Amino acid sequence: MVQAKIRLCVDQPLAPGQSVALTEAQAHYLFGVMREGLGSPARVFNGRDGEWLAEVIEAGKRKGTLRCLERTRAQAGPPDLWLLFAPVKKARTEFIVEKAVELGVARLVPVTTDYTNAERFRCDKAEAHVREAAEQCGALSLPAVAEPAPLARVLARWDEGRRLLWADEGAAGIGSPREVLASLAPGPSAILIGPEGGFSPAEREGLRTRPFVTPVALGPRILRAETAAVALLALWQAHLGDWTRA
Repeated sequence: MVQAKIRLCVDQPLAPGQSVALTEAQAHYLFGVMREGLGSPARVFNGRDGEWLAEVIEAGKRKGTLRCLERTRAQAGPPDLWLLFAPVKKARTEFIVEKAVELGVARLVPVTTDYTNAERFRCDKAEAHVREAAEQCGALSLPAVAEPAPLARVLARWDEGRRLLWADEGAAGIGSPREVLASLAPGPSAILIGPEGGFSPAEREGLRTRPFVTPVALGPRILRAETAAVALLALWQAHLGDWTRA
């Protein structure tokens, strides 16, 4: 099989012989930056139809077209895992989104909390980072990005069949993360990461009273929000997610 080093996320359906029009940015990258041309191979995916080997059949400065040749990977989704996070500073929020895609989440849910102190969260920007991260890490699915909402509202509408793991910086004495995760059955899950200032006393009390919430301690040191997100996502994947099948 032809080896293609370039991987692109596209919006069109994918099927044998399907033509795929490139965006102006993709054409610039493929032909201007990577110096590819007619007949060059590329891998493409859209989050629905698996991954396909394609070849360039039209190359221009601002446009281009690929043709699907054969499917190289069948569509597969990530585990049923959501990440709830309070947006932080721009670069760190981008880091959270990128690493969540790499670690395999199905949905990103930005929440506002009492101590949230960040710029306005833009879903379109986050979706662009999702696509870029998926291209780089080999993901086949694109996590959905929810509109930002207050944490209290999200919890009030919560489906109690989905376990919510709360990264609680004050959760001393509840056992190690391994022990907590080992006590849970596989199933729909979510992870909640707070803002830089942590959760307010009222939010902490509200979380403790929810029957679907399980607090998890992440060691003896206070972690930044983006570090906590990566740590708890990795722990969940290792104990309950698709890492257990790797």
